Amino acid sequence: MENISNWVHKRAMITPERVAIISKKNTYTYNQLSGKVNEMATFLQHHFALQKGDRVAILSHNREEYMIAYFAIAQLGFVAVPLNIRLTALELIFQVKDSGCKTILFEKETSHLVRELTTEVNFENAYSFDEEIPTCTKSLETTAIDATCDPFIICYTSGTTGRPKGAVLTQENMFWNAINNQYAIDITSKDRAIVLLPLFHIGGIGLFAFPILLAGGTVVIPGKFIPEDTIQMIEAHEVTIVMGVPSIHDAIRKHPLFETASFNSVRWFYSGGAPCPNELIQRFLKRGLPFGQGMGMTETSPTIFMLSREDYQRKAGSIGKPVMFCDIALVDDKGNCVRNGEVGELLIKGPNVMKEYWGLPDKTAEAIRDGWFYSGDLMRQDEEGFIYVAGRKKDMIISGGENVYPLEVEQVINELPQISEVAVIGRTDEKWGEVPVAFVILKDGCAIKEEAIYAHCLSKIAKYKVPNEIIFLDELPKNATGKIQKQQLNHILQSR
Repeated sequence: MENISNWVHKRAMITPERVAIISKKNTYTYNQLSGKVNEMATFLQHHFALQKGDRVAILSHNREEYMIAYFAIAQLGFVAVPLNIRLTALELIFQVKDSGCKTILFEKETSHLVRELTTEVNFENAYSFDEEIPTCTKSLETTAIDATCDPFIICYTSGTTGRPKGAVLTQENMFWNAINNQYAIDITSKDRAIVLLPLFHIGGIGLFAFPILLAGGTVVIPGKFIPEDTIQMIEAHEVTIVMGVPSIHDAIRKHPLFETASFNSVRWFYSGGAPCPNELIQRFLKRGLPFGQGMGMTETSPTIFMLSREDYQRKAGSIGKPVMFCDIALVDDKGNCVRNGEVGELLIKGPNVMKEYWGLPDKTAEAIRDGWFYSGDLMRQDEEGFIYVAGRKKDMIISGGENVYPLEVEQVINELPQISEVAVIGRTDEKWGEVPVAFVILKDGCAIKEEAIYAHCLSKIAKYKVPNEIIFLDELPKNATGKIQKQQLNHILQSR
């Protein structure tokens, strides 16, 4: 397989004047983007004297230079290490040291974090995207890479259960993810996708920046997520695909412009990253807007499931079916495939599955067995093959010998209009072994009694699934990526 930087360079030959990237400050044709990629690659190769396999940290908000850097790094066989700007310096130091980065690309807005990093890390090279790239008279030297095996990106997982692990993704992984997405939602050169997810997340580049550029379409990069700006850019640039996590879509639909914007160009609002409340889905559907879900993971580049346009209303709430070049299985604790309607752990196999966890052979061997990646996610499949999320295996509660899936309970409580957020965990119980406990956040200005929540749950789910206790909090503990830290909720329980 050829280097993915050729996606840009070949498009520059085929459709040189077609627009590749639109940001708030610049517009690049494929010809211009190709030139920018070569310029940065030459700079990294000669000014910094980087060699194949060297790791390059990137610490920045979304901007066109981020995409340029990815392709320049790919072109020369370097390894990108995108860093989460929401992390503390201590957390970033771990990732930089763990990956062995000696070079960092950043922006003025993150320079304070870079200064903190340099107290513990000795960067040999540093470059700010806000500076002009120095002129280099030397020619770019080609580098042979093995797209199947050579690392391209080290993406660190969220680390809700301990230290983050660096998922090593190859260029081949990213190619097949792009192909899977193109097949799943019929991406063509006419599509324009707005990048609302951070480019330091696999979701930002895999959904749908890379797939769009492979197809010869246009990527719109608005920078920081601001609902008003986002809606205006969707309208102004005739965006066709809008990808976001539920909180992004919720912020869009709560903005006054949501009711007045036409969204005529949009053929697909797509949600992933967390289960999407049915209320939110229905708000988009009532406006006549196509809204579907999917599911992916850092370790799978990321897409695994996608709900098609034909089924987004009929199967609202499902994450769809597996994408074309990705096999899945749902198994019980003994490794046997479960029947339709039963819950099983999701296993994934395909060319989109990561190579390894960086520097963690034991964790890699634990996660990838006989070619299958064991996700730890619990799913169920209906008679038509559509998949529904049941939760995380480690979160499952066993009460009186019965399995209780926290996500199911959370979804029921979330149906109440007074509820803003909810998280359910298990608590040790002498009689039942474990019982569910719900942590509830109310919407501003709303009130509800515990009895009303209990009554609602009893009307929807079995008694053993109903929370044994309801605890009201002002906010739920979350990590830097917005995922609820249930370990912290356990600490709250233990301290009561």
